[in-house]
Order: sequence, then C-alpha cells, then structure tokens
Amino acid sequence: MTSEVTHAIGQAAPRADGLGKVTGASTFTADVLLPGALWAKALRSTRRHARIVRIDVSRAKAMPGVHAVLTGHDVPATLFGRRIKDLPVLAQGVVRHLGEQVAAVAADDIETAERALELIDVEYEELPYVLDPFEAMEPRAVLVHPLVHTYGGLPTPLDGPTNEFVRNEWNKGDVVSGFAEADVIVENTFTTAPMHQGYMETNSWIVWVDEEGRAQVWASNKTPYPTKNQAAPAMGISPDEIRVNPVTIGGDFGGKGQARNVPLCYHLAKAAGRPVRMVMAYAEELAAGNPRHPSVIRMRTGAKRDGTLVAHEAELVFNSGAYAGFIPQGSLPGAALAGGPYRIPHTHIVSKQVYTNNGPRGYMRGPGRQQSTFAVECQVDCVARELGMDPGELRRRNLVGEGEETAIGERFTDVHGIDTLEAAIDASGYHDAKPANVGRGMAVSHQDSGGGSSHAAVALNPDGTIHLFTPIFEQGTGTYTMLAQVVAECFDLPAERVTVRVWDTDAVEFDTGISAQRGTRIGSQTAHAAAGEAQREMAKLAAELLGWPEDRLRVSGDDLVREDTGERTAWAAIVERVGAPVLGRGSFSDDSFTGITAFTTQVAEVEVDRETGKVTLRKITTAHDTGVIINPIGHQGQINGAAIQGAGYGLMEEILIVDGRVTTLSLADYKMPTFADTPELRTVLLEPAEGIGPLGVKGIAENASTPAAAAIANAVADACGVRVFELPITAERVYRALRGRVE
Repeated sequence: MTSEVTHAIGQAAPRADGLGKVTGASTFTADVLLPGALWAKALRSTRRHARIVRIDVSRAKAMPGVHAVLTGHDVPATLFGRRIKDLPVLAQGVVRHLGEQVAAVAADDIETAERALELIDVEYEELPYVLDPFEAMEPRAVLVHPLVHTYGGLPTPLDGPTNEFVRNEWNKGDVVSGFAEADVIVENTFTTAPMHQGYMETNSWIVWVDEEGRAQVWASNKTPYPTKNQAAPAMGISPDEIRVNPVTIGGDFGGKGQARNVPLCYHLAKAAGRPVRMVMAYAEELAAGNPRHPSVIRMRTGAKRDGTLVAHEAELVFNSGAYAGFIPQGSLPGAALAGGPYRIPHTHIVSKQVYTNNGPRGYMRGPGRQQSTFAVECQVDCVARELGMDPGELRRRNLVGEGEETAIGERFTDVHGIDTLEAAIDASGYHDAKPANVGRGMAVSHQDSGGGSSHAAVALNPDGTIHLFTPIFEQGTGTYTMLAQVVAECFDLPAERVTVRVWDTDAVEFDTGISAQRGTRIGSQTAHAAAGEAQREMAKLAAELLGWPEDRLRVSGDDLVREDTGERTAWAAIVERVGAPVLGRGSFSDDSFTGITAFTTQVAEVEVDRETGKVTLRKITTAHDTGVIINPIGHQGQINGAAIQGAGYGLMEEILIVDGRVTTLSLADYKMPTFADTPELRTVLLEPAEGIGPLGVKGIAENASTPAAAAIANAVADACGVRVFELPITAERVYRALRGRVE
C-alpha cells in the first residue's frame, strides 16, 4: 500500500463477525441442529496408571435411551496425533492418567448418557506411576509408553523406550571458555505451572455419517484440514471421506488445533446410525484437557564487569504428561528463546520433553516461549543485580542489533529491540520516583510469524457485492475483518463492502490453519493475491465487452476505470451482462524463516503488601515494533488481551495438581484475570518498520503476552527486595519469600 490515502487498511473497521456474535446469530458447534442427533459422554479413568482387566457395559447398553456404548475393544487400535502418534481413540488396555477416556455412550440426551456411564463397571489392576519429570528420566523409572520408540511422528528417532521422548539442543561457541572469561556467574532455577487456555467455548464436536457414507464433521477447531488428516487413520477411512464444516469458534489460544474426539464421535455415530454431539464440561477441560506445559528451567549465565554477557547455559525440562499427540510440531519451539534476544557468544541450551502419568499437555500461545522468556528475562535482572547495574542498561548493552547473531545464531533484518526498550522505559516512567513497596520491572521478547499454506477467492458479483472466500476457520482474533480490509483496499472500498464466506474442507486441497500469527503473514498475502487476480479477470472481461485496453483497466470503488483516459463505468453492469461472478483465485505458501521479527518491551508496575504478600498490578506499559497495521482497533485489542493473559500467567493462573489429580475443577477455583484485575494499560507503537509481503505486515496476537510474567516478577523483586522464582507469583509465595528473608 504505497498511497498515503487508504480506503480500508489502517481504518478502524468493525468486526466482520461481530454482529452475529453479539446477537446470537453465529452458529457454534453445540448450536448445530441435526435431526436425530444423540448426546455423547465419556467415562474417564479413576486411576493414574493401570491395566484395564475388565469392562462390563451390559447394564449401560440395556438402559432405555442408550443407542451405543463403546470401549477400546470396539474402535481401531490405531494411534493418532498432530505429529507424534500416541493417542488412542479410547484406552487400549491401559490408562496412563486420571481422566483418560475408557468408554463412551451415545444417548437421547445428556442426562441419560451420564446415567449410563454410572452403570459401566471397570476393573483395574494398579500399576506404578511417575508424576515428576526428573524421576521419570531416571534409568529405572516407570515407562509411561514402553513402545514409544515405535511411534510415528517422532521429531527424532529413539533407540529404545524412554520417558524423555524429545530432546532439542542449540549450541554456539564454547561455553567452557565463555565462563572462563566471566567475572560474574549467576545460577538460578525457575518453575512454571500448567495453565489452561481459558477459552469461553469448551471443546465440542458433531459427527454425522451421511447417506453417501461420508463423515460430516463440525468441530471447535481452527485447523480443519490437518484435523481431518489426523483423524482419518483412527476413523479407518481416507481424508477424502471427511468433510469439516465451518462453525464459529469461541476462543482457542492454542488449545483447539487437534482432532481429539472426532474419531470417537465418528465411531459412536456409526454404531448408533445417527449423528452424535459431544461437548466437554469445563471440569473435563481442566482435568484432562491439553494445557500449557509446566516446566523447570535451570540457567547459568556469565558476564563481564562492564555488563557484557559472555556465556549462557539453560536446561529446560517440560512435564508433557501422558500424551504428546496434542503438539503440532512434536516439540516446543519456543524453548530456543532461552537465550533471549541477546548477542551471547557462547551458549548451550537443551530442552527435554518428558512423559509422566499426569494429564496430557498441549499448545498455548507461544509454546515453550512463555516459559523460556520468563526464565531468561528474570535471569538478566539477577545478573544486573549481581553487577550493581540498571537492568535496562544491561539489556541495552546486549540486545542484538542489525546483522548481529542472537544466542542461538539467528540474524534478523530491520532490528528494533533497543528502540522498543527505550520507548517502554520513557513511556512507563521507569526511572521516576515511586512510593514505598512499589516496584517496576521490565522484560524484552521478540517473535516472528509462522509459515504455511492457504487459498482464497474473490468474487465480483452482478449485484455489485464482493465476496471473499477463505478456508480459514477463525477463532475470534479478527482475521476475517483483516482479510476483508485487504480485499477492500485492493478495490478502493471500505471493508464493509466485502462479505466473508468460509469454505468447508472440500473447497481446496489444503490449508495450514490459523495459529502462530499465520493469519496475518499467510492469510493477508493470499487474500491480496486473490483480489489482484479478480482485478485482472475483470479487466479481461471488460476488454472483451467494451474494447478498452486490458492493461489500462482497474476496479476502483463501484467503477471500472480507464487509467489512460479517466473514463469510468459501473463494473457491476459489465458483470451483469455475463450473468455470473468474476472470480479471482489466490494461493500462497511460505514456510521459510523470513528474518523479520517483531520486538516487544514491557514494563510492569506493582505494589506489594509486605504483611500479606499480596501483589497489586498497577500498570503495564508495552512498546511494540510493528509493520503496517491493518486494523488499529483489532491490533490494540490483541495487545490489551495478550497483556492481561500474560499477567494471569504471572500472578494467578495455575492448574493445581495433587498426586496426579487436578483440584481446580471449575472456573471458581481456577482463577483468571477479570476486569477488576486489569491495570492501567499503556501502549507505544513505533513507526511501521519492514514487514512481510506486499503489505508489510507483522503479527501481534501473542507478542504482548510473552514478556508480561517476567516483567511482573522483576517488578515484585524491585518492590520488596526478594525474588519469587516460581509462577504464578501468588501472595503465598511472596509471603514465604519475605519471611524467609527475615529469618
């Protein structure tokens, strides 16, 4: 967009899907009404690790209103997953965590299904279990998956059975010589808790086997094409026999990208001969969902007296629970950021993912990134304290600049890390005087956007309307609005003139789905390409019908314009003459590392009550390095929401687990920030820098959530002089840290 005057991009466009959501017209999965649809519920294990000796379903089958009852004997033993294939449809002779699904019922209504579950008798033979990842890595530890080395999809082949099923390492220079150069060496261990994604709509599915034998699927799932590919083997059919139909998705944050219970609902539908609906209760989400991985992170950092970081070691151990099939890459790529955006010449980072008999873990915003950023940004503050140096100054001296390598050897272009640091310091009043027990802390992070493939089509219709067709199932992030703005800009129209239509999975061969900020990087370029092709097709048609020069024609607003003479005519009238829409198709695929990243610096201000340990978050200031901003309202909304979600990670959100059993089984017990917890939010946006694609964009969705917990932890340490090394930083943990200091 080279013109300073824009019609859609940069405008505060209303949400394309907003009206349907606020009026209740939008259709979520649980709203889909199919004739004769049954309700399904799953019986969940009451053991952490056990062999299933016997399951008696006879009483459940005999219950009036029950149409199908399945156990592991009734479904294929095929294992499935997003990459690592370790998930069964139903437990196959053994359960590996409390809450694992061992049987399922389809009945006339949900109450009948729940009563039927109570009639299923299961006899277990208890097996030894392991809950701690360090114990699980011991040579004689209980094996959660004795056949893991035979599983499909492992990122790296395994020599034999082990609980440490993924190990990633990043090395640069020689850490031994690096530490020998150091004047100061700081060692710390940081711990993070499991965190639920906290979406409003729980996971839900409907499957109907239609008259042609095809599986018609509706699911709260943002990656429909990968989902049907994952599910097909466990359903015993080909992906072509599955159609995933579009629905509204009520939030995601990384937790709704897997097939999950699609195969189970399919087998229940086959057995019952009727459509089957399954909706998870929030207690099931919290007890057996796929939350963010808890972690233990050990760091050792060496620095010179002048603040130069010379060596850094990090070991990250992630408790992956009983299954890894919810992780799309099989590993947590954000662990690589355990060296931060700093030019450290000698580094060694190792990340380990370990099976235990806890509930399975999955993806949540910035997988591995949030944990590693919390640890490294707290570690940098600890080094600064040891050196007697201002934390901002230490960062300024070590942040990467143009052409410089990060701790793991990455190089970026158009680097603005120091710019965001200085902007956040200035806007927050970081160096201003502050009252007693008030502290300020900062943290820096950077993030690029994920790659992938997508398609789109743009139709110019005889009635003058414009439709954008997309295979993206949007989960509430404003992607449809952004796509409409991109297309509208190409035609010099406001965004409201473009209507978004969502394709089912029969429409195109593949779409990566929406995650890791792909909607901005990939979706915008696909929509732009489709609009450009529609322009060319319109020019071709007009040249045939009007005799105007094809290479001088352009749709602008409601008119087709001859750019050589300025003549204009309504393009809708031309389209009406042929009686069919003018269609432009676009596709785009790019999995490369672009070298373009976006920096974020946050400053948190807190107040600590020394008597109780209570932490009050007073203010969060966020400075962002951005590309061209397509929708300012949506952009700011993402920043605000991400910052508060990051604050929840830092201060309160924790799935509490006692001996493998989740004790926070409702949103009354699992605390998430509310409006009452929202502090003053300040945002500083730098002038648009180099971005991706023809529009020069950068993602924003996850950026403000990543450094928040570390900034808060650093602010707490500044306020009261003690550091809490464990997330979340609750009043109890601060209280104990304060009392420990006194003692």
